[in-house]
Amino acid sequence: MPGTISTPVRATLELDGRHLSYLDFGGPGRPLLALHGHLDQGMMWSGLAAELSPHWRVIAPDQRGHGESDRAADYSREGYVADLAALLEHLDLGPVVVLGHSLGGLNAYQLAARHPPLVLAMVVEEIGAVVSGPSRLDFLLPSPYEAATRDELVAGLGAAGPMFANRLRRLPDGTWRLPFHPHDTIESERSNWGDHWADWLATDIPALLLVGEDSPITRGQAREMAERRPHTRLVTLHGDHFVHLQDPAGFTGAIQDFLRTIDATSA
Repeated sequence: MPGTISTPVRATLELDGRHLSYLDFGGPGRPLLALHGHLDQGMMWSGLAAELSPHWRVIAPDQRGHGESDRAADYSREGYVADLAALLEHLDLGPVVVLGHSLGGLNAYQLAARHPPLVLAMVVEEIGAVVSGPSRLDFLLPSPYEAATRDELVAGLGAAGPMFANRLRRLPDGTWRLPFHPHDTIESERSNWGDHWADWLATDIPALLLVGEDSPITRGQAREMAERRPHTRLVTLHGDHFVHLQDPAGFTGAIQDFLRTIDATSA
């Protein structure tokens, strides 16, 4: 049975004058850093945090430019990874398991590659070792970032309005904004594009690769990622790019099975 968790504690880390906000779901368990994808935020992992409690303590940042975290001067690969390394060093938890979806998955395995002492194992959902266009986020370009009222902002988003209606932020002056800037998001998506095989293969820590049966990642690439990298388990779930939403039971079960192996080997 899943544990129960209290309301997560929100805290902020200042990085060169910019605030990085994160949620700590607490509890006595071992630390797990959970990284959302584009257009999302740390709170997306609240259900998983409850399922993994009390054995695992989930810490979920709003990555740069998302949620409650400040916008950044750039959305480079180096910038995202540096934020996460700084957060883990600030928390001083020792090596952690890192889990990430899409953008978060790329950040997870690049964090492991570039800061190996910080990462014990990783769970990567729906991102390949090669990431390429065309963009799936260009529909955001005409979207407003702020509006005088919530209704005005939702209306300005058009067909995307219902997708983000419950995530909008009210500012101190009473205006409303999106939990991301559309132009920042496009820049960030393009910074993902490239051949990242060197980072994927840089470590041999235990890894779980989760993909959807209708994933935009080719089955051939997913199999190759698992075959070429030692200690990597590939699990295919129902759904496409959002298997954590489309097959939540399979998603959580696969993660719990994987984490039990981490417990067994590092006890």
